[in-house]
Amino acid sequence: MSPASDAVAGPDGRLRCPWAVTNPTGSGGDLLMRYHDTEWGRPIVGDQGVFERLCLESMQSGLSWLIVLRKRDALRRAFAGFAPDVLARWGSPDVERLMADPGIIRNRRKIEAVIRNATVACALPEGLHALVAEYAPPPRPRPRRLADIAATSPASTALAARLRELGMSFVGPTTVHALLQAGGWIDDHLADCEFGDA
Repeated sequence: MSPASDAVAGPDGRLRCPWAVTNPTGSGGDLLMRYHDTEWGRPIVGDQGVFERLCLESMQSGLSWLIVLRKRDALRRAFAGFAPDVLARWGSPDVERLMADPGIIRNRRKIEAVIRNATVACALPEGLHALVAEYAPPPRPRPRRLADIAATSPASTALAARLRELGMSFVGPTTVHALLQAGGWIDDHLADCEFGDA
């Protein structure tokens, strides 16, 4: 590890981004590490995969990512696997049903946004994956320090504006930046993290 790196060793001695090992032996710490090691920064396949991750990032707004990971299976069940074509047909009765589900994040605006955003995603001629990929910035060196990682980017600001223009909600620049990071369009694994360059 170089002296100018913020990567930290996990319980197995392997270097990771610090957020992945904030609670390595505590409740949910394994979820963060597993997500970091196997999903974060790796390409997302297909429109449904991108839609799910966008929904999860939207659900995370104002909460910790660990809460979302703990509820992820329940969210998948409740939202029909995040299949946009199914969700686009849902309405008020479905919102009320979801609001009564204690296993999910019960925020009416977020639930309504998932359904509205599904309708928009289904109407994209090129598909959601292609639209997101269109805004991907060119590759750049991975950051060395946490201070080098931004919460937004010109790409996320432009894509968020486009998604809102199309009618989506809960898709601000920070949420969209998190999607771009999660899907590897922006590689923010620290330079010394052993799980980057997937």
